[in-house]
Amino acid sequence: MSTADHDRITLDLLDAHLEELWRAANELQRGNRAVVPEAPRELVVAAEDHAATELLRWGYGELTGIPRFPADVFARSVGDTLRELRRRRSPWNAAALRLLEDQYVFLATGPRRHEDWAEDVLALMHREVPDPRGWLRMDADRTNNARCAIPTYPFEPPPAAGFRDRLHELEPAAAVTALAAMAGEWGCDQPFGNPPERDALLADARLLLDRYGADARFWTNAVEAAADPARDFVQAGLKGTRVHSFITGEYINGLDLFEELGLIVVSGNEVGVFWSFGAY
Repeated sequence: MSTADHDRITLDLLDAHLEELWRAANELQRGNRAVVPEAPRELVVAAEDHAATELLRWGYGELTGIPRFPADVFARSVGDTLRELRRRRSPWNAAALRLLEDQYVFLATGPRRHEDWAEDVLALMHREVPDPRGWLRMDADRTNNARCAIPTYPFEPPPAAGFRDRLHELEPAAAVTALAAMAGEWGCDQPFGNPPERDALLADARLLLDRYGADARFWTNAVEAAADPARDFVQAGLKGTRVHSFITGEYINGLDLFEELGLIVVSGNEVGVFWSFGAY
């Protein structure tokens, strides 16, 4: 095993433990019963890279200092530690958190294994493949029991052969605006009020998409992109966005999904999926 692989696995174990702890803490905050997990021995193995070792030391220092009572402080402290660990792991993670942390989104990257990249997108929607670099995913529905009925929830995508009928290619600059627009609120007439805010959103979106390289290609389910592949989604905002749907129309767990905007990024060795959902 290479040093980089060892470091990634060690940090992944700490991340997974913190997420499990965070879920238990949230159940306790709601007044439910939950088993609070103890850190397994594997987590105390030091990484070989100095920066990773320092991050592990920081993470464990924070973890040991988290108060278990009251429940709301426990949950908030674990969540803050998990978020900061992810932010510190890479600039890419930090940009994703700045841009999209407060929104209902799906963000995931997987390996490109098929000539028809729609097969790789489906693998991501089914949660079948990990991020090739071990970077951040945003997927609040990964453990949602709605997936017992719809395995890809909140998606209900067509077969791979049906993807091209629901997607339109975007120019790279337009793809940046599509991703930046996902930081906005559905139904808002003026989503981004001033140039500095807009510039910061675009900078983070550009950093995220730079991961896929200069030869990456971009597709969206936005209907308007068929006639305008250079569409400025930030200028237009999310309100009234017409799309070819990839999400379920089922009403599950008291949540109705009513709007969406998707962006698919395809490179020679990776596929990225970024999706924003409007729900009530």
